[in-house]
Amino acid sequence: MEVTWWGHATCTVEDSGVRVLTDPLFTRRLAHLRRRRGALPPPEAARADVVLVSHLHADHLHLPSLGRLAPGTRLVVPLGATRSVPGLRRLAGLRITEVGAGDEVKAGPVVVRAVPAAHDGRRLPVGPHRSPALGYVIRGAARTYFAGDTGLFDGMADAVGDVDLALLPVGGWGPFLGHGHLDAGRAARALAQLAPRAAVPVHYGTYWPIGMDAVRPHEFHAPGGEFARLAARWAPGVAVHLLGHGESVRPGAGR
Repeated sequence: MEVTWWGHATCTVEDSGVRVLTDPLFTRRLAHLRRRRGALPPPEAARADVVLVSHLHADHLHLPSLGRLAPGTRLVVPLGATRSVPGLRRLAGLRITEVGAGDEVKAGPVVVRAVPAAHDGRRLPVGPHRSPALGYVIRGAARTYFAGDTGLFDGMADAVGDVDLALLPVGGWGPFLGHGHLDAGRAARALAQLAPRAAVPVHYGTYWPIGMDAVRPHEFHAPGGEFARLAARWAPGVAVHLLGHGESVRPGAGR
């Protein structure tokens, strides 16, 4: 099993010959955000058998990026997404599956299970509360937890279950994190509860608001290293892999 981090929440998980892509975001600029670190992912990053969208925010469900997927790709989205985001219906050739927490989708030898997340799942800025925010557990040779965006919540470890690798958000795209997010410290505490064998911090150090480079820049640069430092205290048995944009890791075989 191999994981590649392309930046923000976009990862490719290759397991048992199946390519799973998370929250694809392949753009230099999104509204008031610009990509400040890492080259844009290469065309091969859009190659996937299954694509997972955790929630409807535009930096996680980005229609132009989804438009780069090959016809026939399975796109897994939260319940109600096609009603809340009509543009999804215009993505010709994609096989869209809506899921809620507990639902499973099979792709060859890999099974993807949707799990809860503590985050506002609406299509902002004005969308109604129609779709839940989700995380996903990808089960093949290993069990990989992609958290999407989430805060800590009661029963998190029970909802996620036994996992080998956790892809955890540790920051954001601005100088302040709102409700329903993990910063480095909360992510380290989540890691202690989940107790995987390995972890990769994501959702930091990629996008930042235009004109705000000098505003709390440590919130852009520091979360990955801070997470690794705190994880060594809270979850010393977990191997933390700090990846650069486009870098990959093979964290080991599953349980």
